[in-house]
Amino acid sequence: MFTLFQRDDCHLCDQALAVLAQARVPGLDSVFVDDDAALEARYGLRVPVLRDAQGRELDWPFDVAVVEAWIR
Repeated sequence: MFTLFQRDDCHLCDQALAVLAQARVPGLDSVFVDDDAALEARYGLRVPVLRDAQGRELDWPFDVAVVEAWIR
């Protein structure tokens, strides 16, 4: 339902995961962009990025209130 695009060893990604856990985002999946050239090109400088099933994207930084409003 929701996908977080992230990198290995990314402190901002770790912060984003904590925010998403606090917001109780349902059906969260993580995709690491490091090993995929197309994903690296699209998200490399933007991670972490949250995407929903409709393709909307929410770029970091975001907080619990922003995420809760965005997922509704």
